[in-house]
Amino acid sequence: MIATLKLVVTAVEDAARDIRTVTLATPDGGELPSFVPGSHLVVECEGPANAYSLVSDGVLPEHYRISVLRVPDGAGGSRWIHDLGVGDTVSALPPRSAFAPVATATKHLLIAGGIGVTPMLSHLHAARRWGRRVQLLYAFRDGYGAHVADVEELVAALPGGCVELLSDRAALLGRLGEVLGTQPLGTHLYVCGPGAMIDAVLAAAQAGGWPASRLHAERFGVDALDPGEPFSVTLTGSGSTVDVPSGVSLLDALDGAGVAVPRLCRQGVCGECRIPVTAGTPLHRDLFLTDEERRAGDAVMACVSRSLGPTLEVPL
Repeated sequence: MIATLKLVVTAVEDAARDIRTVTLATPDGGELPSFVPGSHLVVECEGPANAYSLVSDGVLPEHYRISVLRVPDGAGGSRWIHDLGVGDTVSALPPRSAFAPVATATKHLLIAGGIGVTPMLSHLHAARRWGRRVQLLYAFRDGYGAHVADVEELVAALPGGCVELLSDRAALLGRLGEVLGTQPLGTHLYVCGPGAMIDAVLAAAQAGGWPASRLHAERFGVDALDPGEPFSVTLTGSGSTVDVPSGVSLLDALDGAGVAVPRLCRQGVCGECRIPVTAGTPLHRDLFLTDEERRAGDAVMACVSRSLGPTLEVPL
């Protein structure tokens, strides 16, 4: 069981249009668990739980900071966050990351679109601490450039640090060919932003010969994932079979069949909906399992992950 953190809001500020930064601390002001760059904080938002990237420094932190884009037609989590005030309390799971920088990289190429800049902030804090070589491309619409001053200050402190602020996705994509083609050997690429932008960046990198092992993407959630191929899941406990259509999560399909599976974030981050797999090959799309756990293939996150083959078998 992962212990839940009880936190209090100590500051609220607008980072850009529709983007609010919330600072959280323990009620007694004590030290919080450290976190690696690229980490999320899974916040329980009075019903849904959402994962938000931490934008602060992860070493011996006395506070956590998250920046959240208000999504009017979302599930309600961002609206709840935007309504928080100083003194309010929230519950959250400890930070975890599936988007950490690779320590052996010769250079870190960060590409962010819109609110996708948030995980890059903790990358930049770590790069400054360890003297890493970083280049950042940051595209945002007019008025939606969150943390621009923070980014420029952090990059300015880096050896050979470079940041390019781009007016929109088209400008970003126009720079990709040259930027991807002029990186030193051993550079790792990290991209976060809208799904279409991530796909375009990864496709350009792959076309340019970048190995998959040096490409790292952070997607916002299940909505950013493709609908996937249909498959069926055999429940060995009951002997029944459940069909999982394209565009329907394994978790929702099990719900529809009356099989209750614990869940929290529904974004493949918190690990709450992990279920064991006894046959078949999972298509992992979560941010929770380690590389070793993925290779073992004996567990799946029902909220986002699917099956590589036509069937999956679980002991439910």
